[in-house]
Amino acid sequence: MTENTTRLDHVVLWVRDPIAAADFYEKAVGLEPVRLPEFAAGEEPFPSVRVNEETLLDLMPSAMAERMRMLPGAADSAGHPVNHVCLALPQGDFDTLLARLTERAVPVSDVSRGSFGARGAATRSFYFRDPDGNVVEARHYD
Repeated sequence: MTENTTRLDHVVLWVRDPIAAADFYEKAVGLEPVRLPEFAAGEEPFPSVRVNEETLLDLMPSAMAERMRMLPGAADSAGHPVNHVCLALPQGDFDTLLARLTERAVPVSDVSRGSFGARGAATRSFYFRDPDGNVVEARHYD
């Protein structure tokens, strides 16, 4: 990729408890929390978790919905999660995630093969929900 390539920077997920959500994404999914101590200290409006060096999932407290004024109707998006967010992982990390979720009794879908994504047909994929009901797909490509 070059610096001029369009990339996904972040996705904002509505969550009831950002600290609990960050804990889930760190311990169950394996993503690194960002700005969590600052959020807990009241210094930042929300924490994030790092997907990779250039992509974050922002964990926006749903209680902040009424303050969303960046465009008309923005506050109405609270409680309306996106259909799902997909994480593409190396095969070993995919297997580790599936095992970690199973170990923590997080319900997961059946593993499917060949679903279409940004890099073509995935070798395997599955879905799970975070504690706030946001749906996450995990996949790997060979």
